[in-house]
Amino acid sequence: MPSTLPFPAARRALAPALGVLLLLAAGLAQAQFVWVAPNGTRHYSDQPPPPGTPPSRILKAPGLPAVSLQLAAAPAAKAAPGMPAPTPAGTPALPAEKPKGAPTLAEREADFRKRQKEGQDAQAKQEEEARATAAKAEHCVEVRKAKLMYDSGIRVAEVGLDGQKRYLSDAERAQRSARANAMAAECR
Repeated sequence: MPSTLPFPAARRALAPALGVLLLLAAGLAQAQFVWVAPNGTRHYSDQPPPPGTPPSRILKAPGLPAVSLQLAAAPAAKAAPGMPAPTPAGTPALPAEKPKGAPTLAEREADFRKRQKEGQDAQAKQEEEARATAAKAEHCVEVRKAKLMYDSGIRVAEVGLDGQKRYLSDAERAQRSARANAMAAECR
């Protein structure tokens, strides 16, 4: 079936659009994280490096400038005291300290997990304190009820271990009333 446009003309019209599409796709295909493992190999990934990776070994991460790093096969020569160690030509020296920039994703994740754990611990402590406060309030209500009962002057009975009901004498009731008063004093 014949085309309305000759083939070379259609190719010339689609070539710029196809080129722009390929450039956009190439930018999306790049790894977002690059780091050097302890054995010296480079890792390219869309996931952050392991949490134990020192910031000086992270070469590329979102929000950090890309660093070109070539690890030397032979150990570097020793420098004079007080001077930084020499590096091979074209290889930037690794920073000795963490740069004062934004924290890495691994550090932010560790901070998040720490705050989350602290929040859970604080919530558990609050719940425990609330349970203890509720138990104490319930105990105090029971002590006040007993105090009112002993001070009312009515006959008070208790059931013994043998299942028999027995009435308290006035001396026993006065003794229990004094103990209830002491316990009620702690509830204030």
